[in-house]
Amino acid sequence: MLGRNGSGKSTLARVIAGLQKPDSGRVRIAGVDVARDRRGALEAVGILFQNPDHQIIFPTVREELAFGLSQSGLTKPQVAQRVARTLAHFGKTDWADAAVHQLSQGQRQLVCLMAILAMQPEVIVLDEPFAGLDIPTAMHLTRVLDAAEAALVHITHDPRTVMGYDHALWIEAGAVVEQGAAPQVAQAYEAAMREVGARDDLADIAG
Repeated sequence: MLGRNGSGKSTLARVIAGLQKPDSGRVRIAGVDVARDRRGALEAVGILFQNPDHQIIFPTVREELAFGLSQSGLTKPQVAQRVARTLAHFGKTDWADAAVHQLSQGQRQLVCLMAILAMQPEVIVLDEPFAGLDIPTAMHLTRVLDAAEAALVHITHDPRTVMGYDHALWIEAGAVVEQGAAPQVAQAYEAAMREVGARDDLADIAG
């Protein structure tokens, strides 16, 4: 999903994830009304934010990975097993009792991603999660996401990011400008943004 700052991308991401109710209508992911069924939403859709500190709420990696699983109704032994399996899958068993605040931003983002993948959601919403990361870290996390079985909804202002996706949506001021094959939409969006950037009009600077 493409759009400038303030276009409504992040709001739509939160609506898709069930974190914000739509003004009208309903959002269903895998048959779950995500705004009305929070437990079902946890299993249907996960969201990865740009800043991991806006997402992490527990002091240790183990606790962070366990939270969503426990909220979904799994027993304590089931939660422990899923957490251990997730950490082992990523080769991070030594992180179990690590203090999250001592990890780097990229490592904290991986913790968030592991917590989402442990839930085995049908859809993962990515709200510009790699904007603050260096290129190698972003590439590593992108490969993790590419290997996930979930459908990906990527929120970004960078047309290069969506080129490999099946479908792209370009929104401005909360409205759809264009949608369709990702390369075509990305090219149209980039051309329009370059035209805006070429103007000598400071009113076009996004908030």
